[in-house]
Amino acid sequence: MYQHFYGLREMPFHITPDPRFLYLAPTHQEALAHLRYGISEKKGFMVLTGEVGCGKTTICRQLLNELADQDVETALILNPRLSEAEMLEAILTELGQTPVNGSKHHLLDQLNQHLLQVVLAGRNIVVIIDESQNLGFETLEQLRLLSNLETDSQKLLQIILIGQPELRAKLKEERLRQLRQRVLVHYDLRRLTREEVALYIQHRLTLAGGQGRPSFTQRAVKRIHRVSQGIPRIINNLCDKALLAAFVKNQDVVGYHEVGRAIKECELK
Repeated sequence: MYQHFYGLREMPFHITPDPRFLYLAPTHQEALAHLRYGISEKKGFMVLTGEVGCGKTTICRQLLNELADQDVETALILNPRLSEAEMLEAILTELGQTPVNGSKHHLLDQLNQHLLQVVLAGRNIVVIIDESQNLGFETLEQLRLLSNLETDSQKLLQIILIGQPELRAKLKEERLRQLRQRVLVHYDLRRLTREEVALYIQHRLTLAGGQGRPSFTQRAVKRIHRVSQGIPRIINNLCDKALLAAFVKNQDVVGYHEVGRAIKECELK
């Protein structure tokens, strides 16, 4: 609705992640650096945690794009509510293999053979599991055992667990002590600062074709930062609603009151 009014090529504040609008704040850059290091040094287990909407999916997609240009096979598991056997089947399927037998023993043998073939060919395998806070104990234990697969010189498999803060709490449980000791790379995404929120908003407006209009006042940005607590997903929602409020008033500038209208519509405080 407001896109044509402001002369934008497209809507600037999509709720769903869009790689074309990639904005890497320092915390996202640090997270990627940690994961790149863990993969290149074959650390085995890595953990990335952060609040809902902080950019974990954005980082995951960026990492997958980078790995696609390297000698790396990747398996992305989006549904972690799987049994041990189902997890093995999902990993094999993501790696382009057809699970030959539903029993856990045969699946492990098949995965081990594939891992050996890949490593001998000079490539690496990375398994990324999203929403890992939902993994059951038995499945987490199965993943720990997978990390035991190795040659004399390196791990056959790199596993990245991505999840909400509950994942950190889960890994502190005594029964997961052995798994916790295997995690050699762990990064917790922080929220955006007020300055980063301002840069984030301008970045998305520019990519959408904005040329000086619309713009957000400093008070508007400050209010967005306070209410969103620096979480990109909430920032997007607030900015979208605030732009609509400014459009209705035929304004080029989004101010404090337009953000207030957005806050009410989003039922935030």
